[in-house]
Order: sequence, then structure tokens, then C-alpha cells
Amino acid sequence: QVQLVESGGGLVQAGGSLRLSCAASGSIFSINAMSWYRQAPGKQRELVAAITSGGSRNYADSVKGRFTISRDNAKNTVYLQMSSLKPEDTAVYYCYTRIPPYDYWGQGTQVTVSS
Repeated sequence: QVQLVESGGGLVQAGGSLRLSCAASGSIFSINAMSWYRQAPGKQRELVAAITSGGSRNYADSVKGRFTISRDNAKNTVYLQMSSLKPEDTAVYYCYTRIPPYDYWGQGTQVTVSS
């Protein structure tokens, strides 16, 4: 069983920064790819950023150059550093990993960017 617990969301003005954290239980963390998704009201959940066990990263076009995903395998934690935030970044952000055949999601953390 894997549990993912996000933290770090909040209210920030446009142009500001936030860092999200996702703490994972279980010894599988270091060998799993980890991802951040987000879901805005009335929209589908979308991939924001992902990082492999080896540290390779990929990002949605909408966040490239502004967001950085990283991981600390010793702490079983993945981070999402968000800078130059825009109102359109407002969403619930979710941590995700997959151990076939199961998908694991965190409970989500709200990020609200005011204009």
C-alpha cells in the first residue's frame, strides 16, 4: 500500500512562488516515477510535471521555465517549485504514482493565484 500526502498549497498573488511537497510511504519511492497533476474547476485533470527514478524530468508546455520538479529519495518526497505564478495556475494539485496495476493519488492541495 502506498500513501501520498501533499502539502504547501495556499493563496498567492500573481508573480509569486510556492513549493508543494508530496511525502510518500513505502520503500518503493526511489524506484518509481512520480508526477504532479492539477485540476481546475470545470476542467479535466492534467499532467503538470513528472520525474523518473533517475531524475529525468518533463513538463507541460504551460509551466516550462516556471515550475521545477525534484525529488529527495532519502526523504521519500517529491517537490514542485512554482514560480511566476499566474491566475490560470489556480487548481487543486495532486501527487501521483503508478505501481501496476494500481494508480495512487494524494488527496490534493489547493493553489489559488490572485490577480
